[in-house]
Amino acid sequence: MRKIILDLAVSLDGYIEGPNGEVDWCVLDDEMDLQGFLAGIDTIFYGRVSYDMWGNFQPDAKASETEQVIWKAVHAKQKVVFSSQEQEGSQATFITSAIPEQVAAIKRQGGKDIWLYGGAKLISTFIQNGLIDIYRISVHPTVLGAGKPLFQGLQDRINLDLLEVNRFRSGVVQLVYQSKSQTIT
Repeated sequence: MRKIILDLAVSLDGYIEGPNGEVDWCVLDDEMDLQGFLAGIDTIFYGRVSYDMWGNFQPDAKASETEQVIWKAVHAKQKVVFSSQEQEGSQATFITSAIPEQVAAIKRQGGKDIWLYGGAKLISTFIQNGLIDIYRISVHPTVLGAGKPLFQGLQDRINLDLLEVNRFRSGVVQLVYQSKSQTIT
């Protein structure tokens, strides 16, 4: 069955955005092999706000070739947006209700794994419903002091098994965990 992979950047103090929504502290490091990650997925899950910001983002013409290739690969994926309202004229599929049931149906379909892109509200909903299989968190060497925390409003403890640790020359440390409920014994 397909896996849902939460893959995102977090500051050393646990924020996914700065106090004004900034993400300029995120490092794009070739060693991280984002292109390899993208090759292993065919669907991206977005919250509406994240989709509005990044779902159709086009890099500046001055962006590096690597960044251009990455965004082209991102836009080639199926996009699913979780929102309380549908958006007319979008090329994405919108899910407005019954999230656990709809996600289970998508996971049963054939295909590659699914990237849970975010935002914070959607991530919290997925955590509370036990829908995340893999947590792939890249900790960046920046302390923001304030912003939007990755984990907010959690009602229960999340127990995870460490699968992998990757250290990059940029100072980013990537931690890959699997939900204990997904662990195969």
